[in-house]
Amino acid sequence: MTDLLSEVNSPDDLKKLNRNDLPALSEEIRDVLLKRISVTGGHLGSNLGVVEATVALHYVFDSPKDKIVWDVSHESYTHKILTGRKLAFTDPAHYHDVSGYTHPSESPHDQFTVGHTGTSISMAVGLAKGRDLCGRHENVIAFIGDGSMSEGEAFEGLDNAGAMSTNLIIVFNDNGWAIAPNHGGIYKSLAELRATNGESEHNMFKDFGLDYRYVADGNDVEKLVDVFASVKDIDHPVVVHIVTDKGRGSAWAEKDKEAGHWALPDKVYDEIQTERKEGTLAPDYDQITSEFLLKKIEHDPKVVVLTAATPGSALPPSFREKAGKQFVDVGIAEQHAVAAISGIGKAGGKPVFEVFNTFLQRAYDQLQQDLALQGNPATILMGGIAPGVARCDNTHSGAFGIAMTNTIPGLTCLAPATKEELLGMLDWSIDHAERPVVIVRPLRGVVSEDDLPLAPVDPPFAGDGFGEADLSYRTMVRGEKVAVLALGDMLMHGYDVVKALKDRLGIDATLIEPRIYSALDTATLDRLLDEHDIVLTIEDGEKVGGFGEQVASYYGSAHVHVLNYGANKEIPDLVPTDELMERYGMTTDQIVGDVESLLGNE
Repeated sequence: MTDLLSEVNSPDDLKKLNRNDLPALSEEIRDVLLKRISVTGGHLGSNLGVVEATVALHYVFDSPKDKIVWDVSHESYTHKILTGRKLAFTDPAHYHDVSGYTHPSESPHDQFTVGHTGTSISMAVGLAKGRDLCGRHENVIAFIGDGSMSEGEAFEGLDNAGAMSTNLIIVFNDNGWAIAPNHGGIYKSLAELRATNGESEHNMFKDFGLDYRYVADGNDVEKLVDVFASVKDIDHPVVVHIVTDKGRGSAWAEKDKEAGHWALPDKVYDEIQTERKEGTLAPDYDQITSEFLLKKIEHDPKVVVLTAATPGSALPPSFREKAGKQFVDVGIAEQHAVAAISGIGKAGGKPVFEVFNTFLQRAYDQLQQDLALQGNPATILMGGIAPGVARCDNTHSGAFGIAMTNTIPGLTCLAPATKEELLGMLDWSIDHAERPVVIVRPLRGVVSEDDLPLAPVDPPFAGDGFGEADLSYRTMVRGEKVAVLALGDMLMHGYDVVKALKDRLGIDATLIEPRIYSALDTATLDRLLDEHDIVLTIEDGEKVGGFGEQVASYYGSAHVHVLNYGANKEIPDLVPTDELMERYGMTTDQIVGDVESLLGNE
């Protein structure tokens, strides 16, 4: 095997190679990616498919003078290898030195920190306009996949790009997939373009006023070099449509392109599926949720489940097949999804939108205007890639979901702590609530009512009887002096705090599970005033705008001291969960220490 990669530490080194060396270099890079991702996990299929395109881009263009903007940037691993970060992919000691997305702090070759989709064309339009205003002449390139093209911002970017008369190059990477199969009318015309070698008269790019080039084999690096060279320094916007093979080089990722989109370290999809079938893999909230929703669908033709191109393991292929027309993937179009579920509810349907909260942020206006203001019945099941206080890259943080939905009047927002509560809330929301409901799906491991450390003071939740009366706080442990209000996923942490207060300070504290964060149970809060001097709130999200601030505001000048625990107003990047808990003062020791200090000062 060749060892060309050892000679390449920058785009300048790449340009010294002969063109006929580029295919071999591409295969070397692909091998490096396979080895590294098998250890660290990461985006597999999307990166394997664009190795040749990335090599060709850096062979022809002059980054960082020429600006390459990666959409989502989850496909930028080869770009990082070629721009001075090779050790992070070839040396296990440095595997965790870089982010999984572009990051300007890492390299001048990275233009933006990007993790959400559909943004590259708009950002590139802005770069081109700024370049022209400053009298420069560098190339500006947006690299965007076909899955991203269902996102509204991508269309807005195309519309504005088509009105420009200056250098702008849009590389459209067409592999026929988003994370899951693509959905939407535009994909019929894209399929027609592929079938006609780019000659179809139905060409949306030309309809936007853009020049157009087509490359049938987007994994032929030498052909890509030719076409990129032909558009370098072009004086008008052009789309270079390349057809690539997602997962290329991995038999598994090529066969199962959805499962191969993102790979776990040292764990292949087939092994996970086998464990599920054999019952050796414990049920998780994804499985519990999908099984419940499928039963709802089977018994009620009005129930429909929606996703915005992120069905994941919560809505696996088997679920989608059984659900049939009662499952809808709207593509990467969260704004449309929120407006659509409002319409479905208005028309008498029972919609459930399953969505990661980091992506629901994109539809804030629709949450307020199109759903909450209308008051139409709909369920938003808000989960996430990571909980609010957990290690995550800075583009996918789950810290803002509670605060975001909490600010919108008209939404009933619930945070279950056990699987029985989750299913009971879902059942109530779908069949009885008659208004828009947001449910924060637990993420930190399945907790059953039977697994709670102590039997609740209030009766154990049966799972099928949630109703209006349950839109109140639940007393788990009755005590005095200190009350701990632990929302949703933080309930088990609340038990730890209560136990530590007893062990260290001799305090028999009260533990409350709030369950609802969009409204206050003032009757419970008023009762706490009688026998408590300190109230602690713990939530798995940003404190600003969150649940705890409402409690503190309600108590105002009352004699009780209120201490709020949650995430600071920041966007951390890949900080370990333990470190975040320490940073935010949320560890059990820190909370008990705060109580001890406060009591000592009285």
